[in-house]
Amino acid sequence: HRLVAAGIDRPEAAIDVEVLARHVLGWSRAQWFSSNRELAPEGFHTKADPLVARRCQREPVAQIVGIREFWGLDIEVTPDVLTPRPESELLVETTLAKLVNRSAPWTIVDVGTGSGCLAIALASELPLAHLVATDVSPSALRVARRNAARHQTNDRTTFLETRFLNGLDGPYDLVVSNPPYIPDREMAKLPPEVGLHEPDCALRGGPDGLDPARSLANAAASCLRVGGWLL
Repeated sequence: HRLVAAGIDRPEAAIDVEVLARHVLGWSRAQWFSSNRELAPEGFHTKADPLVARRCQREPVAQIVGIREFWGLDIEVTPDVLTPRPESELLVETTLAKLVNRSAPWTIVDVGTGSGCLAIALASELPLAHLVATDVSPSALRVARRNAARHQTNDRTTFLETRFLNGLDGPYDLVVSNPPYIPDREMAKLPPEVGLHEPDCALRGGPDGLDPARSLANAAASCLRVGGWLL
């Protein structure tokens, strides 16, 4: 198996093969499981082989196909943004648990929005909320804007190129973030999919990995309303 030979764990390689094949075929997961996969359509290998070769070079599969599902939403992914992680859905769940009234006009800031996945997921669940999505990277913000337009949340989301909460006054009901947290000394040990293909600024957290979290906590104190949350 080419992917396993390239150093990719067998369970992950099996998932990658499915994702790449479905991308080439234009199939849903339901179609994948209900179809006869023994007979590849004409031209399949011509299209699939270059994608497998890219994956063998340890390019993340989400960047190859350009999409990662998050909170049931298709999110565009490029090398300019961190690939949405399943564990980040816990932030969405925790936020929704805090904001019990789904129909209230909550004000929320997503710091370091990247692909915009957190802001878009929250906007999809909170129809009257207004969100501010910040990032230091103009390239990331372009991706986030496209994702918001795709899911029709852009009319309730303000995108700002800034570091943390610089320039924001508030008060806001909630600040949510998945800040960089990798200690500097650990950066060289990251898997190639992460260390070579995802933006350094979304990963590097300083000597102990907590510099961004500390900066955010200090900044949030002056931006949150009384009783607001930082998650």
